[in-house]
Amino acid sequence: MLLEGSCHCGAVVFSLTSAHPYPYQRCYCSICRKTQGGGGYSINLGGDAHSLKVRGRKQIAVYHAKIRPEGGRRAHTSSAERHFCRLCGSGLWLFSPEWPELIHPFASAIDTPLPVPPEHTHLLLDSKASWVEVEARPGDKLFDGYPEESIAQWHERLGLSR
Repeated sequence: MLLEGSCHCGAVVFSLTSAHPYPYQRCYCSICRKTQGGGGYSINLGGDAHSLKVRGRKQIAVYHAKIRPEGGRRAHTSSAERHFCRLCGSGLWLFSPEWPELIHPFASAIDTPLPVPPEHTHLLLDSKASWVEVEARPGDKLFDGYPEESIAQWHERLGLSR
């Protein structure tokens, strides 16, 4: 499926193909919550990094999150790159050098109508904010950490790969 997205001010427009376009995975970690999730979580999709086309690249800035291990005093810098518009602050996508073939666009930046997922996966609940109410439906999966099932495996299990 071709995904087309943009920032709020329109300075950055992008597209990429995705075999896994269902916005099902809700991440409650502090990084996603603070950089993307006004509702307390963000939703990432999976896309083909080689298909990414961008207009307005000069307006993109990259944030590397600081990660402080639980109980640790020293933070380290994440290798994951969170791309956002430097003009309006809209989050666009995440790229991790650990998986160079993937781009994870934020569902909130996608302008293409996305399919409605039959279930959701709520992850990193162990770091959600106390004010966030998890709206889990019957069939949803809940995880304190990361699930073992990848975005691709979730789509395949439900017969939703395109």
